[in-house]
Amino acid sequence: MLKTLKLSQVGLAPTLQVDWAERINLIAGDNGLGKSFLLDLAWWALTRTWAGPVALPAPGNKKATIDYLVKGKTRAATPVTSSYRRADASWPLPASRPTMPGIVIYIRIDGGFSVWDPARNYWRTDPDRPAAYHFGAADVWNGLDMEGRRVCEGLERDWINWQEGRKPQFEALEAVLQAVSPPSERLRVGPPQRLYIGEGRDRPTLLMGSQAIPVALASAGVRRMLALAYFLVWAWHEHRTAAKLLGKQPENRVVILFDEPETHLHPRWQRTVLPSLLAAIDKLQGSGGHAPQMLVATHSPLVTASLEPMFDAERDDLIHLSLQGGQVVAEQGGWATQGDATNWLVSETFGLEQARSVEAEQAIEAAEALMRGERSHVPGLGSRKAVHAALQRLLPAGDPFWPRWLVSTKAIKGVDGGRA
Repeated sequence: MLKTLKLSQVGLAPTLQVDWAERINLIAGDNGLGKSFLLDLAWWALTRTWAGPVALPAPGNKKATIDYLVKGKTRAATPVTSSYRRADASWPLPASRPTMPGIVIYIRIDGGFSVWDPARNYWRTDPDRPAAYHFGAADVWNGLDMEGRRVCEGLERDWINWQEGRKPQFEALEAVLQAVSPPSERLRVGPPQRLYIGEGRDRPTLLMGSQAIPVALASAGVRRMLALAYFLVWAWHEHRTAAKLLGKQPENRVVILFDEPETHLHPRWQRTVLPSLLAAIDKLQGSGGHAPQMLVATHSPLVTASLEPMFDAERDDLIHLSLQGGQVVAEQGGWATQGDATNWLVSETFGLEQARSVEAEQAIEAAEALMRGERSHVPGLGSRKAVHAALQRLLPAGDPFWPRWLVSTKAIKGVDGGRA
């Protein structure tokens, strides 16, 4: 697991340090402050590979460094420092054997995945062994070739192969699909089905009610969760196969990096996606498994609210990135239960003044100014009559702001007969 990550002259701050919790790490903050950047750097620290472009130092000639600490199963964590080498745009690392973090899976927002397997990628002495497996969005479905070798058949072919062969992977896939299903309807595997005339293979389907729908035609949200379920099963079983060939014990530790899990998901699914991911990993691990370490970047108040019942300050943390004085700051240890998604929206984590439309917020601000005896500076809302009309248009009849406004304006007998 990743313990610490410290950046110097990298990104939008002269220095930035994150101390990662052992289980759930939620990364929140406005766009452009570096949430995905932190995940990219965490992947590099855990695997010594880049899942995307190499991180670049801040402009200028100051020395740029990345320090990190990875804890293995038994070995004490050893600090590692890398200084950017401008000659070849690289971050050199010590040649000694690195600490092994377990299986690392990076779920990217673009639909791609990266997998680092300790049986297939760790401490490479074989020049033909890849440093990691990186899948673009299309590779997830169609398979991946690396240096002339077929390393993965892809979701559709593997699914059919597992299903028709009644392989253990198919049983695992069904269990994981059940775990990550939306609350409204379970993801149920349907019979294989031929989709296109002239095509020589069947394709997997899902049962929607009594109808079989090809997974290739499923919605974007369903497809993303199908890809997640498939990749968990693929990475888990491929690791065990490789470990058996090597005569080694398979690894039970997992690190998950997840960029915006709410992408494409309905609110009902957003508030279950992370708890269901933990449940899915439990199903793969069985008894005796270790809780995964999860690093999750999110913009969703429903995702944060969904973790309130299970949040443990001893094992979990909220990392809030904010801009202060033109520099990005990481604040930790500030988790506070908010009770619902609306309260999360107006909390420091998401920073809205009100969980309303901009126009409704402006109307209420204008009304509050008038109630204080001040002049409203909101254009078009300088009089009580204009504010009242705006409130009528923008607020529902049962809105909790109405009593304050009606009492203040003495419009007690009704909206139409008042003096507003």
